[in-house]
Amino acid sequence: MNLPFRYIYLASRSPRRREILTQIGVRFEMLLLRDASGRAVDVDESPRGGENGADYVLRLAREKAEVGWSRMALRHLPMAPVLAADTTVVLNGDIIGKPSSREDAVAMLTRLSGSTHEVHTAVAVKFEHKLESALSSTSVSFGALSEEVIRRYAASGEPMDKAGAYGIQGRAAVFVEGIAGSYSGVMGLPAFETADLLRRFGFTLPP
Repeated sequence: MNLPFRYIYLASRSPRRREILTQIGVRFEMLLLRDASGRAVDVDESPRGGENGADYVLRLAREKAEVGWSRMALRHLPMAPVLAADTTVVLNGDIIGKPSSREDAVAMLTRLSGSTHEVHTAVAVKFEHKLESALSSTSVSFGALSEEVIRRYAASGEPMDKAGAYGIQGRAAVFVEGIAGSYSGVMGLPAFETADLLRRFGFTLPP
């Protein structure tokens, strides 16, 4: 496939993913899926029994790309590749999603304090009958966090839409003692894997 795409559709609301696409020179249009509470959602993000973190995010990213492609066709939009992604945090085999409340964020951060966890981010791209995906896995080590620090951070509101209740690109940068893997993957969209996927679809990225 060697098609001169001028842009892609991003099936995500994440400002971090928009930032990374802009950084690597990819033009995109937003293609929003239903994910608001109280409404029917397009993709059920509940983990399945026995599903590990890597398989979980790969499944969700692929499902979101498929749904995004269907939405594009339903809305009679010009055809272009649809990119979707999903991120989760895993600690000792447990999938840690987004906090549902401030106290939930406090509990999550308390678990992550002084330990090393994994951040899995999957990216999927759909165009016509082709669906490709890639996985980025990164180890992140937190220093020991006091209850006061955790509660102040939770009160800032920053953890509320983020897997593991923290944003590495925000105030939580000071929690991180070490990282082994992809910084952009922890943010929510691994730049290397994303660029590689788009090239498979004939997308030309700037040098």
